[in-house]
Amino acid sequence: MSIATPVAPFTPKSADNAPRTGEVDNRATYVSFGLAYVLGHGAAALSRGSAPLLDLPGWLPMTLLGVGLAAGTVNATLAAARAQRDATGPDILSGKMLGASWVVAFAALFLAITGLTNSLGMPDLQSILWPTGSGLVVGLLYLAEGAVRRNMLHYTLGAWLALTSTAALFLGTPGLYWVLTLAGGGAYAVAAVLEDRRLTARAAFEGGPKVTTG
Repeated sequence: MSIATPVAPFTPKSADNAPRTGEVDNRATYVSFGLAYVLGHGAAALSRGSAPLLDLPGWLPMTLLGVGLAAGTVNATLAAARAQRDATGPDILSGKMLGASWVVAFAALFLAITGLTNSLGMPDLQSILWPTGSGLVVGLLYLAEGAVRRNMLHYTLGAWLALTSTAALFLGTPGLYWVLTLAGGGAYAVAAVLEDRRLTARAAFEGGPKVTTG
């Protein structure tokens, strides 16, 4: 007489619980962009307007912002490239396209701002369009990356940056720069802390998957 061995019912694995290949550590990128916002926009907030609090050279805020954005863009591009090391199939193409999107987006922003200010004969507009435009571009890129990688933190940060950066255009100087400094820089600080928790929780859930630093 044989005794049938009970078979556990098959339960399909949820896509949300499936291990993710090449989980990206965004902390370096968040810190780089956060410093760009705090130092670049903060310097502009303190030195611009009808009653500036500090007397700083006019080139300093844009330089600080540009250096920080360049560092953040490099980190973001490297993070997208590193995520491909264990990727297969369509994920490889998606990673390459996301990495290239950073270069294309900022090149397009440069052409748009330069062309617009030259056409209008108002070069001073660059001091307003670059801070808000870069925030919009980064926010939209984060939305795309967050959707592709199923990273809700990245997606939420992108939505916040895109909305606050464009809403700041309704304010004059230095109010515009204060919004970018506090809303943008503060969001990056919070995101860096939450990213650390996210990666720790993900590693515990999956038993310590490979995390690529970017």
